[in-house]
Amino acid sequence: MLRSWDNGVEEALQKLEHLQLLRSLRPIYLQNGPIQEAQNPVDGEFHVFDEMQPWDRSSVEVHIPEPTFQKWLHDIPSSGDEEGTHKFRKLLLFSGNDYLGLSSHPTIGKAASKAALEHGMGPRGSALICGYTDYHRRLESCIAELKKKEDCLLCPTGFAANMALMVALGNVGSLLAAGKTPLTNEKIAIFSDALNHASIIDGIRLAERQKSVEIFIYRHCDMTHLNALLSSCTMRKKVVVTDSLFSMDGDFAPMIELVKLRKEHGFLLVIDDAHGTFVCGKNGGGVAEQYNCERDVDICVGTLSKAAGCHGGFIACSKRWKQLIQSRGRSFIFSTATPIPIVAAARASLIVARKETWRRREIWNRVQDFRVLTGIPINSPIISLIVGSEEKALQASQSLLKSGFHVTAIRPPTVPPNSCRLRVTLSATHTRDDIERFTAALSLCVNFQEIGIHGSNGGYARL
Repeated sequence: MLRSWDNGVEEALQKLEHLQLLRSLRPIYLQNGPIQEAQNPVDGEFHVFDEMQPWDRSSVEVHIPEPTFQKWLHDIPSSGDEEGTHKFRKLLLFSGNDYLGLSSHPTIGKAASKAALEHGMGPRGSALICGYTDYHRRLESCIAELKKKEDCLLCPTGFAANMALMVALGNVGSLLAAGKTPLTNEKIAIFSDALNHASIIDGIRLAERQKSVEIFIYRHCDMTHLNALLSSCTMRKKVVVTDSLFSMDGDFAPMIELVKLRKEHGFLLVIDDAHGTFVCGKNGGGVAEQYNCERDVDICVGTLSKAAGCHGGFIACSKRWKQLIQSRGRSFIFSTATPIPIVAAARASLIVARKETWRRREIWNRVQDFRVLTGIPINSPIISLIVGSEEKALQASQSLLKSGFHVTAIRPPTVPPNSCRLRVTLSATHTRDDIERFTAALSLCVNFQEIGIHGSNGGYARL
C-alpha cells in the first residue's frame, strides 16, 4: 500500500516537472553582520537611529551556496539540501518584502532575545486557551492605535487573518438564519477584486461553503463594474474586500472611489493592507492613511512579516468585530498563539518604524530613482515587469542572477500564460548606487520602452 503511494507521488512529481510547475527551495546562508550599540535610547529600551547603519545592509545583501546558484542558473529544481559547501555567491536582494529593512535592526533582535531569556516561548496553546498574554495585548493596542481602530486581533499569519475574517463573515449569515437556509436577500454579499490575494480567495471559498453568502467578483480596480454589481444586488448586508496595495502588480486600490461607493451603498469596507502598512502614510499607518480615509475603512487586515520585518498577522477592527472573529474564525481559534519573542519583536518594530521616519523617506526615494532611471511609470516599491513567455522571464532572471541580483521569474500558475514577469521590490536599505547598477543590468535583458507593467489584463488568483 505504501509503495503504491510512493509510485503515485513520483508520478505526480513527473507531471509537475513536465508542466514546469516544480518549485524549488534555495537556502540563503546567514552571516554575522556588524553590531553596534545605540548612543541615544528612545522610549526606554528602544534604540533608534536617524540614518542607515552598517547592519541594515544585511536585509538586502544575501549569500547562497554555489551549488544552489548553479541549479538556479540552469533552472534545475532544488530541495534546499545543498549542505557542506564552503563557497557562496553574494547577491543583492530585489525580491523580498522587507520594505523598510527592519528584519536586521538590533533593537528588534534585542527585544526578541530579551523576551526569550525571560519567558522562553511563552505559554504554548491557542489564544483562547492559554496562549494569549500581556505581550499580545500590548501589541494589539499598538496596532489598533496605528490603524485608528478601536481594537485589534493578532493572528498567526496574514493568511490566517484573512481566512478567519472571511469565515466569520459567513458565520454572520448562518447565525442570523438560526439554522435555516437563508433566503437570497438574507444572505451576505461579498464583492471581491479579481486580483485579490490568495488568502482572501481561499477565505471566501470557505465562507461560501456555509451557503449563507453570495460571491461577486469585480474586474480589477474597476469601480464602474463594482457599482453596477452593487446597484443590482438586493441583499441588505454587503461587504467589499480588496487589497490596498496589490502584491503582484504594485498598483493601489482606488481608495477615494471606494469610499464614495461605500457612502452610496452602505457596504462594509475591508482592506488587506499587507504591503502598505509601515510603508505608506506619514506615520506608516498604511494606504488608508495615505489617502486620508482611515475612518472610512471598517476592517483592516495586515501582516507583521513584511515591512515590520517580523512575523504574524492582525485584524484591526471594532471590539464587536474582534469578539465575533475570535469566536468564529477557525484559523485563529485552532492555531497556537504567536510565541512571545516574536510578539515582543513586532512591538519593537512598530516603535522603530514610527521613530525612524528616514526609512519611509528612503524607500520612496528609491521608487523615484527607479522611475527616473528607467522611464517606467511605477508608483510603489512593488514593480511588476511583464515580459511575456516563461522562457523570456527565465532568461531575464538568469541574466540578473549572473550580474549579482536576486530576482525571481513569476510563472504560471501564479500568473496567466504569456504574462510571465519579473517581480522586483525595493527597500529603504537599497542605495541610489544599487538602483543604478540594477537598472543597468536590467536594461541588458529588458527593453524599458516595450515593457508592460501591471497585469490588469488578466487575473492570476481567480476564484
